[in-house]
Amino acid sequence: MTQRSLFARKFWAQFDALQLGSKMDEEDIIKPQILIEDVFGDSHPGSVHLNSLSEQATYGVYQSGGTPSRYHVTDACDGCAQGHDGMNIILASREAMADMVEVHVRVYLFDGMVLLSSCDKSIPAHLMAAARLNIPTILVPGGSMRPGPNMTTSLVAGDISLRQKRGEVSEQEIRDYKLTGCPSCGACAFLGTASTMQCMAEALGLALPGSALMPATMRDIFQNARNAGRKIMELVAKGIKTSDILTKEAFKNAIIVHGAIGGSTNATIHLPAIAQEMGIEITLEEFDEINHKVPHIGNITPSGTNVTEAFWFAGGIPMVQLMLKDYLNLNVLTVTGKTLGENLKDLKDDNFFNRYIGYLYNYGLKRDDVITPIEKAKEKGSIAFLKGNLAPEGSVFKYSACVKNMRSHRGPARVFNCEEDAYNAVVNNEINPGDIMIIRYEGPRGSGMPEMLATTEAIVNDKRLNGSVALVTDGRFSGGTSGASIGHVSPEAAVGGPIAFVKDGDIIQYDLENRSIDVIGIKGKLCSREEVKVIFERRKQEEGVIPRPKRVGLFKRYTENATSAIKGARY
Repeated sequence: MTQRSLFARKFWAQFDALQLGSKMDEEDIIKPQILIEDVFGDSHPGSVHLNSLSEQATYGVYQSGGTPSRYHVTDACDGCAQGHDGMNIILASREAMADMVEVHVRVYLFDGMVLLSSCDKSIPAHLMAAARLNIPTILVPGGSMRPGPNMTTSLVAGDISLRQKRGEVSEQEIRDYKLTGCPSCGACAFLGTASTMQCMAEALGLALPGSALMPATMRDIFQNARNAGRKIMELVAKGIKTSDILTKEAFKNAIIVHGAIGGSTNATIHLPAIAQEMGIEITLEEFDEINHKVPHIGNITPSGTNVTEAFWFAGGIPMVQLMLKDYLNLNVLTVTGKTLGENLKDLKDDNFFNRYIGYLYNYGLKRDDVITPIEKAKEKGSIAFLKGNLAPEGSVFKYSACVKNMRSHRGPARVFNCEEDAYNAVVNNEINPGDIMIIRYEGPRGSGMPEMLATTEAIVNDKRLNGSVALVTDGRFSGGTSGASIGHVSPEAAVGGPIAFVKDGDIIQYDLENRSIDVIGIKGKLCSREEVKVIFERRKQEEGVIPRPKRVGLFKRYTENATSAIKGARY
């Protein structure tokens, strides 16, 4: 009988009776109990196939002498939430999913767990739960979707949407996109938040080596899930818990990998939130410091040109780690029960780095086309942490996905209190080249911190505006966002941050090199910092913060209690 459930089973015989009534037998209840929890559902391509992977994980557990129990808490997709209020609750769903995993483990006293997820909020939710519960855990990533026609991704939707609004696209083109934009299961084929968080799970050591971004339709992903079921039994036997793996050094390794591949800015929310569950503090200054040093070697869209399955064929996260071995701590423990350095040696001995390279050749690509050799890297890092009188606590800028002439910019503010108004202004040609769009009241307390993908895609797909208009917001962005996009401005407008008191015509300036973002003028006239401070204080006293509408349920709890984006946006 397992140690965790021993007391409960002896105290209350109904525990066994209930499990025997759930198709277990008397031998099952005395074996190590393993939770197999996925986010399977018919909700979107990233989750629709996870039941098949969970099945493989259960086989692995059975084969290794354990008893698996399958649970499901379906996630939701940011892509399906575009253009309506559902986007406002997407980030809050991270907390709900993490809470449900906690409920399952605390009630049923599992000895270990295998968590299966693919996408933006489910992976960080699972990693937060793993950290919180501190039992042996392996995360199984759900892999990459196949690319669309001409090596495109589902983000063709941005161009389609803008031209549809303007009446510039045919119904046939729209239908053709719908039939080809998401050609298989798996996470979308760009390095968005879904793909980034798969990579972060592996970089942290909580996913098996080489498992992030496997093509979701290949046999390898099923083998990986089976292996996870077997390996979790080893971790239980050895007593290797999450706290043995999620160390400060592991988080630093993950941040290094994130900067090198050009990962989503949402990782700057999720990694600190996961670390907090372990009692570890991760600051945005640490992200910035690392991004000053680490070479950017991932040529993956949107920062680069290649889709995510090509990245995996090129060697994926293990190849990046091998190339960055001088930057990483190779002594960190992982879910293999071995160190990162030992894993890389085992992969090399197993021919992992050469086995799949022929698939890359099918696309006419070489490894160097997808993962740039360090000595050929053209820049350091991919994200920056900007501070100034507009963002006293900070903001995040993914400069790797921005043209160089817009990495520093000065321009007049165009202010919007919600994304919908900003998007319509772009569609209706009301934004001018050189403008800096401000979208506020979209932070965690303001609106649950929705992503601004519709507006950023409208800008970059508008030939008149692309490469000349910046967007600054206290909301967040999709991992697929490109262009001059600065988010997570903190303090946010809803709690009285300076962004709440910007007006049309005020002059905004940001500078990547100096890591700064400031209001430097009022109504078109340059001012000193002290003058700006006085005027903003007057606006605060005279106009205050716009009150938020009445809310209910999870949305109410989240928006009333969430921390700032800089602190992980947790509640």
